[in-house]
Amino acid sequence: GALRDMTNALYSRIEAIEMFAADVAHELKNPLTSLRSAVETLPLARNDTSRARLRDVIARDVVRLDRLISDISDASRLDAELQRQDMTLVDLRRLLTTLTSVANETRLGHDVAVETRFEGRGAGDTFSVPGHDSRLGQVVSNLLSNAQSFSTPGGKVRVTCRRVRSEIEIVVDDDGPGIGEDALERIFERFYTDRPHQGFGQNSGLGLSISKQIIEAHNGRIWAENRHGPADADGKPTVVGARFVVRLPAPSP
Repeated sequence: GALRDMTNALYSRIEAIEMFAADVAHELKNPLTSLRSAVETLPLARNDTSRARLRDVIARDVVRLDRLISDISDASRLDAELQRQDMTLVDLRRLLTTLTSVANETRLGHDVAVETRFEGRGAGDTFSVPGHDSRLGQVVSNLLSNAQSFSTPGGKVRVTCRRVRSEIEIVVDDDGPGIGEDALERIFERFYTDRPHQGFGQNSGLGLSISKQIIEAHNGRIWAENRHGPADADGKPTVVGARFVVRLPAPSP
């Protein structure tokens, strides 16, 4: 029975690696095809304007490839890293406070402030969970960056940390356009990206996929939903922003 379980686990791992390799090959092929086309066309350009436009395409594709390769490298070693390292108690109050401070200092290129609220037994509640400090920080940083990028300048991103029975819940709210109903599940798929407000290729589509992988490795859950406001003229609730929810198992206080 043990041998069968190990064999099944090995086959599952091999299948996951094959799927990842196929996704990577497909995703890398797009900017490479565009890059090759631009390079082949460059000698045929008849004026400086056309040449400048082609050079911009080349530069954009190179940046996109660099971003993809960096994120792919991170994703490929994530599983092994999480398996090798021992978990320790992570003080989420300190982690969230630090990341909020960093986000407000840098604003990540956006004029959007971040505020954090803790709902617990008091200031001494650390909201500790067993896990990997750097990887949980990576998840929160990614959620904050996404929320800021979708918010309007001068807006706010709100982070709430609370206890929900035997779990710690982290909620990240923004006041952006929300998420399409058909994308609420797909946004966690590898390489999926839906950012009409940004130029094509400025996001690898791996951030939320990696975040989900990290949270599930901590035996937790992550999901997305829309925040709703008053109903419109047709009686349908309006979307007033997006919400990402993370729940992690916590030891008994």
